[in-house]
This record gives sequence, C-alpha cells and structure tokens, in this order.
Amino acid sequence: MKVAIVGLGYVGLPLCLRFAQSGALVIGLDVDASKVDSLKAGKSYIKHIESSTIAELVDAGKLTASTDFSPVKDVDAVIICVPTPLNKNREPDISHIIKTGLAVAPYLRKGHLVVLESTTYPGTTEEDLLPVLEAASGLKAGRDFHLAFSPEREDPGNPQSKVATIPKVIGGLTPACLERAEALYGMAIQTIIPVSSCRAAEATKLLENIFRSVNIALVNELKVVYEAMGIDVWEVIRAAKTKPFGYMAFYPGPGLGGHCIPIDPFYLTWKAREFGQITRFIELAGEINTNMPRHVLNKVAEALNSSRKALNGSRVLVLGLAYKANVDDDRESPSYVLMELLREQGAEVEYFDPHIPVIRPSREHAHWAGTKSVSWDRQTISSFDLVLISTAHDAVHYENLAQWAGCIVDTRNVMAGIPAAGKIWKA
Repeated sequence: MKVAIVGLGYVGLPLCLRFAQSGALVIGLDVDASKVDSLKAGKSYIKHIESSTIAELVDAGKLTASTDFSPVKDVDAVIICVPTPLNKNREPDISHIIKTGLAVAPYLRKGHLVVLESTTYPGTTEEDLLPVLEAASGLKAGRDFHLAFSPEREDPGNPQSKVATIPKVIGGLTPACLERAEALYGMAIQTIIPVSSCRAAEATKLLENIFRSVNIALVNELKVVYEAMGIDVWEVIRAAKTKPFGYMAFYPGPGLGGHCIPIDPFYLTWKAREFGQITRFIELAGEINTNMPRHVLNKVAEALNSSRKALNGSRVLVLGLAYKANVDDDRESPSYVLMELLREQGAEVEYFDPHIPVIRPSREHAHWAGTKSVSWDRQTISSFDLVLISTAHDAVHYENLAQWAGCIVDTRNVMAGIPAAGKIWKA
C-alpha cells in the first residue's frame, strides 16, 4: 500500500508515522519546504514526536516527503489533513482544502481513494471538494475514484492519545467508497466506526468539539458566579466529579485555544444559516468563552491595585504561551489575547514558556514573531510586578515561582496548596 498524506502538521505527521509503522510506503506532502526538509532529514519539528521515530522510518525507506505533488499518481490513497481556520469575519475558510484538491486532481487515476480529514462543516466533501476533484481530473467520484471523510482525533500532549488506538470514524460517498476507506485505515488503526455518509462523519467531529466548547463555557460562567458568592469553583468540581454517573468534569480557564474548540463550532453555526437554523447554544458558549480574557484582565488589575500599583506601567509576565499544557502549539492561544489586552492597558508584557523559546511566524500573531521567552531564574521572575499563569505546563517549577513572584494571578488552579511568599489570586 502506498499512501500520500497532504499536510504535515499536528494531524498529518502522526498519521504518516502510523501508516509507515503499519507497513505502508508513505509520502508526506506539504507546501512548507522547511517541514519537508526536516522530515527527509529524520528530524521532528513537533515537541511530542521524537526525531528517532521519524529517522527510523526514513532510513528504512518507509517514509519520505516532498513539496511536489506529482508522486500522487503512483500511490493508492491520498489523505488530506490541511488547516481549516476562520477568516477575519469569523467565517469558514476552506481555501486550503480547495487548493489541495486542485493540486491533487491532475494526478488522480481510476481506483484512487481520496480521504478528507480536515475539520469542516457538513457537506464540504461532497459540495466543495468533489467538484474540484472531478473537474480537474475528468474522473467521476464514486465510479472512477473513491471519496470519503474521516475526522481527525488528535490530542497533542496526551500520552494516552495514540493514533492506533483512537477509534476512527469514516463516512464514504458510496458504500464502495466506505469499504475502500475502511480497508485503508484498518491496516493502521484498531477500531473503525463506519457511518452512513460523509456528512454524518463531518457532523460527528463538530459534535465532539461543540460538546466541549459548551461545557467549558458553562464552567467558565459558573466560575464567575461562584466567585461572587465566595465559593471556590475548583473545590466544587473536585467534589462533583466523584459522582460515578451523569457527570463529566470540565475545567475553567482564561479562554479557549487550539485549532479545534474555538473554531469548529462556528463551522456549524455558519452552515446552519443556510437552512434557516439558529445555533443559540453554540453562539452563547462562544460569547462566554471569548469574554473570559477580559475577566482575567480585571482580576490582574484588581491584584495590582491591592499593592497600590496601576496596570498602566506595570511589568506583567504571562506564564505559558501554548494553548494547552505540555505542548508547543500556540494556535488560537488565549495567552495572545491576554497579552494584547494587557498592552492596550499600558502594561509592559513578556512571556515565559519552556516549550516555545521563540514565537514563530504565523498569520494570527505576525507582530509577535521573533519575541523570545524570558529566562527562568529568581532575578528575572522577581523583576515583574505580576505573573499571570495562563497555561500550566508540568515543566514549570511552581514552588520556585511561589517564592520568587510577589503577585500571582492563577487561571489554572496550579498554585493550590503551594505556600507562597507573595499574594496569589485565582482568576
């Protein structure tokens, strides 16, 4: 089996490795030459993936990479794992999917299987990708080549999250398309979950992330309400999760980050309007989560005021730039929103993140590119008027922080139980 995987990011690279480990010959395709060069050299550019794992497969001839899409003509299947962000108007941007379709289509031949994994709204595979593939190839989907959708389920930073063991949902354009896609993924993944259509598979991914977004919004709202009542929401959550049925623990934070939860729900909101439907739960959850950084900003100002300091002119260190703990992925991170809000109020802002020593260029945060993390030592940390914990990495020595920092605002409850020399505020 020869497989081409388009998009070598947090979804595509682990998938490349899994298929190569399962005996397939894999070629990774990406327009980013730096990723291709790293992969061909056996080097990882994602924190939780070891270079040795890549090098072993490259040396064995199981894995290679290219920016040239012509090798598609020689493979059996093409899997598309490209980004699907929102545009500046918070509307779905599937341009990467369309561009990939145009790049792949000239090399399609009869018998090929094309699978889309990028998260998107129901109907994208059939209404948007299919016409592009058919027009540029002259082939008919479902007759000449097979087409399917299978949503990614990556959880970076979670050591229990393994591509091989996470059940794979698959929907095909036709029963024959589904059968081919099941055979492909069946060689690399233990459990296959077939559904009736590409639309059902697309909707499954959205449901998973909307569920998380709505419940995170609920605990974020309760955090503010309980705080006004003098109740610690973290204590309440600890007690509630002892119930062995009917409850699942979600945790508050400074906002939402990553490429899924802040974005995916709005794909359905946008598509629902086409059918005259209003997604009130989704929109309300988005509103609550989007407003959380301002709640944190108010807490920072309150903490500084208690020391007779103004936010304007104060030096603030944002601890944790990644969107979640123990990863180097800063996409849609609420830390950037916090940094912008703090700067708008006149604060001098820097950051510390052991996994992101330098901010990489990106479309969302281009003006922060090249900014470096401060060093982790008493002199540096104690020089700040306030430390704001936005992301709680395990690699941070919080006992040191408690002794070095004069004022800490903790949005992750990571300082609970740690004796501190200064004041700790929960936010």
